[in-house]
Amino acid sequence: MPTRRLDKQVLVRDNNVDQALRALKKKMQREGLFREMKERRAYEKPSERRVREKAQAISRQRKAARKKMQREGLLVGRKRTAAR
Repeated sequence: MPTRRLDKQVLVRDNNVDQALRALKKKMQREGLFREMKERRAYEKPSERRVREKAQAISRQRKAARKKMQREGLLVGRKRTAAR
């Protein structure tokens, strides 16, 4: 797996570092950086990696098929309940 360059930039407006930090974390989350860091914490055997990647691919395919069926009206989407 190739290493990533950390060239993320966030503007700090009106000395609001907390807001800039939230924006940076959101960018990193969107790009999957935290997930990658978690995966790299410990060594993963190549056989375990293949199993994990295959399971992820199957999950992605199932999700795509589910979304396609929902768009075509063959499957009713889950109802979301409002948080109280």
